[in-house]
Amino acid sequence: MEVVKIKRLIALLSLLVIVACRSGSENPKGFLSVAGERLTDDYGRTVILNGINYVTKDPDKYYDNVNDDKLFRQFRNWGFNCVRFGLSWKGIEPEPGKINEKYLLEVDKRVKWAEENGIWLILDMHQDLYGGKYGNGAPDWATLDEGLPHVTGDVWSDAYLASPAIHKVFDNFWKNAPAPDGEGIQDHYIFVWKILAKRYAQSPSVAGFDIMNEPFTGSESITVLTKLLEAYGGIVAGATGKTPSLESLTDMWGNEKMRIEALKTLDDKNNYSLIADNAYETVRTFEQGALSQFYQKVRDAVREVNKKHILFLEHSYFCNLGVKSSFLIPKDKDGVRDSLCVYAPHGYDLVTDTDAASAPSFNRTEVIFERIFEAGKEKGVPVVVGEWGAFYMGNEYREPALHLIGLFEQAKVGQTYWAYWENIDKQDYFAEALSRSYPMLTNGILQAYGNDYKNNQFTVEWKETGEAPTRVYIPDLSRFKPENMELNPHSETTIVPLDNNRSGYLEIAPAGGERRLTIRF
Repeated sequence: MEVVKIKRLIALLSLLVIVACRSGSENPKGFLSVAGERLTDDYGRTVILNGINYVTKDPDKYYDNVNDDKLFRQFRNWGFNCVRFGLSWKGIEPEPGKINEKYLLEVDKRVKWAEENGIWLILDMHQDLYGGKYGNGAPDWATLDEGLPHVTGDVWSDAYLASPAIHKVFDNFWKNAPAPDGEGIQDHYIFVWKILAKRYAQSPSVAGFDIMNEPFTGSESITVLTKLLEAYGGIVAGATGKTPSLESLTDMWGNEKMRIEALKTLDDKNNYSLIADNAYETVRTFEQGALSQFYQKVRDAVREVNKKHILFLEHSYFCNLGVKSSFLIPKDKDGVRDSLCVYAPHGYDLVTDTDAASAPSFNRTEVIFERIFEAGKEKGVPVVVGEWGAFYMGNEYREPALHLIGLFEQAKVGQTYWAYWENIDKQDYFAEALSRSYPMLTNGILQAYGNDYKNNQFTVEWKETGEAPTRVYIPDLSRFKPENMELNPHSETTIVPLDNNRSGYLEIAPAGGERRLTIRF
């Protein structure tokens, strides 16, 4: 009996260490880096980026976000260690060769607030429909549509496929057509990136540079769409014995209600894979040609002034839908791949931004992200999903959100949700999918982690290789009970509450070797 009492006393003393609190916590220091397929901090710990997009598209509101200092503190309390922060080419270079210092001073503030809150910023040169003339992004002087008409559709993104003007402006960008000052418009874009790379070269709170949001193929998109629709027509023919015309398929795709109805027949993973694969060769030609050449040029310009920051490289627009990406990682002058590159894909089901957005197909999204993770392995770089979700207010999205975050946890990839809006924390999925328990900083190799919402349990497994503590974000400390935690092998742990005293960090001292943590909430 005395032995039992002694063991219980030792266990009690251990728990007292576990629940000991200190008032503050050190933010991650140093530049985010890359080690193979892992992101790492300056202690060599594996970093999982869990964050959100924050993008202001309205040029009249570039300087109106006066409460961002408080918002960045809220981001930290929600457990976001990363923000994909949208930049505007139009805002930075309103006239050819002229940099808007007022705009960049506002970016400087966000870089400072990110550093104060232990957040890494991914600076994202955002565009939708190329530029401000049709959406947001490029300045009008760099929007060379040659007078072609702009055509819209039932869904805003339909213009990518339907608008001759959008096709022409992208074609002119990829061929580096001259701007009004005679310099190539792509050269102007790269010039802006070089300015940014030099400006933030000594800013560790900047994770890196997301070179272009959703690069679009231009007029070659007609061929890609044709390939996708032909494959769909073949599936319809196999099921009905009747082959639909390309014209009827195009009309179907351009009508939101007809498209949603057609998508009901594409819940089969094999069928959806066949459709995506039919466009692979055409997309590959663009990705390994114009897109890879562009990334190489940006890389060369950035590395002239900045050798510390990561390049976040996105796949082409059509890869969002499940076409596998094949762009090439840029190299140095000796032909060695740049060691600071991340694959930053986006993934959306075909119902996104339609009336059926709250009911995406789990099978289709699995195909999309299986292709993304496969491409990441082939590229041999870390994966950070730059956009997913777009589950806006007004519907219930818990199940699709948890399905996707489960895929990301299983693959151990980072993510930044699309997007922040006021009261997003009231969304049905927010607490479980976004502001959730996860291993922020793992000493050594993160082997597996995940949230089991049915059993209210969080588990993480890792192999330690260093001396720094492992940090786990806990969204609700009131639900954390030390007696419901199992840590093998045991080591000292510390709870670090954040300034709202609701959320905080669990910091785990090293013990060496294989580790496993289980928390039941």
